[in-house]
Amino acid sequence: MGHLSVKRRAFFVTGTDTEVGKTFVTEALLILLNQKGLLTAAYKPIAAGCKVTPQGLHNEDALALQKLSSIELSYDEVNPIAFEAAIAPHLAAQNLREDVTAQPISIDTVREGFNCLLQKKPDVLIVEGAGGWRLPLGIDFEGKPRYLSEFAVEQNLSVILVVGMRLGCLNHAVLTAECIRNDGLKIAGWVANQIDPDMPFLDDNIESLKTLLNAPFIGTLPRLTSPTDAGAHLDLSVLNL
Repeated sequence: MGHLSVKRRAFFVTGTDTEVGKTFVTEALLILLNQKGLLTAAYKPIAAGCKVTPQGLHNEDALALQKLSSIELSYDEVNPIAFEAAIAPHLAAQNLREDVTAQPISIDTVREGFNCLLQKKPDVLIVEGAGGWRLPLGIDFEGKPRYLSEFAVEQNLSVILVVGMRLGCLNHAVLTAECIRNDGLKIAGWVANQIDPDMPFLDDNIESLKTLLNAPFIGTLPRLTSPTDAGAHLDLSVLNL
């Protein structure tokens, strides 16, 4: 199979907040893409909440993405920036330095890891962000805040938005979508992930979001125990692969 433009086949997965199911959705997408016989690679450039292992700091989500990438990848290729503390990455980085005015987490490192994966020529490369769209990386020497979204903008990545379906999600989803578009990027599609099993008027909220977001709808994920079961609920055709 020939390789299409990377900019068409590289996606950045973001969420309306932390703990809304970005990794679960990324896993589900990788499974579906692998079933289609596509070469896949996953990239989680920044991860906090890592465990100390003999091989270094490892993150459970990054390990799952490594396992599901059809191209064999080392852990460091999937997750080059890892922190043990389960806190905002820029705070975790700050706590490791005596000089809190030092440079933020390096976008150069994120870019280098991304380019390394591109060289492996995946048909689809999925980058999973951390937290929400405006994940802070720290303050640079000029006093300017830096964000992980700058990397997505630099690479002109199409965005897949995971909406955690719970009270308040309409506001969070619309604001996130506005921010993505104001940054000049396209929302390739969005997923409604039911994280609150008792959310009232779930279907009505999803219908509202279809209008409010005005973006391709990939599908609704009910409460599932395994990403393997998510395939029946997602429509990859909207991604134009």
